[in-house]
Amino acid sequence: MKRHAATLILVALAGWPGAVALAMDPEVASMVDRLQTRWAEIRYALPEERREAAYAALTDEADRALAAHPEAAELHAWAGIVRSTQAGATGGLGALSLVKQARADLEKALSLDPLALDGAAYTSLGALYYQVPGWPLSFGDDARAERYLRRGLAVSPDGLDSLYFWGDYLHEQGHDDQARRALRQALEAAPRPGRERADAGRRAEIRALLDELDH
Repeated sequence: MKRHAATLILVALAGWPGAVALAMDPEVASMVDRLQTRWAEIRYALPEERREAAYAALTDEADRALAAHPEAAELHAWAGIVRSTQAGATGGLGALSLVKQARADLEKALSLDPLALDGAAYTSLGALYYQVPGWPLSFGDDARAERYLRRGLAVSPDGLDSLYFWGDYLHEQGHDDQARRALRQALEAAPRPGRERADAGRRAEIRALLDELDH
C-alpha cells in the first residue's frame, strides 16, 4: 500500500460546512450527524488499538442507515468515508476489499447528488485513488485522483478537508511548494459549527504535514 495505506485518511472527512443541509430529511440529517460525530470520536479520541472494531461497528450502523434511506446521497458518502477509514485500521487484504466497497459507496453518492455535503464524495474518491495501490493490487490512479480532488475544490474551494487532501496529494506528487500553499490556506478555513473535534484533529494533521515539509 502507499504511504497512507496504514491510516487511510478518508478518513478524514470529518464533517463538512453545511453537512446537515436544511433540505435534508430530518431523519437522514440525524443519521449523518451521528456518523460524523462518532467518526471523529474514533479517529481523534479513541486509542489506536480500539479503532478497528469501532470503525467496523460504525460501518454496520452506516449500512443500516442506508437500508432505511437508500436514496440519501449524504449517507452513501458517509458510508464510503467510514468504510475507507476502517480499511486503514484493518490493513492487509481485507483493506483492499473495503476500499473497493467504499469506492462504490462514493460513486453512488455522486450519482445521486454530486453536491451533497459540499462535494465530499469528490474529495473522498480523490483521496482513495491516490492512497490505494495501483493495478494489479487495487485501483489506485493518480490522474483520476487529481480530477476528483479538483472537482471537490471547485465545490468547496475554501474547505478544510478539500484543501488538506489537495495539499497532501501535491506533496505525494513532489510539488511541495504548492502543497504548503494549499495546507496554509486550509488552516485559514472557517470553523465548522458542531465539528470542533473534527476541526481540531484535521488542523493537527495539517500542522504535522507542514512540519514534515519544512524538515
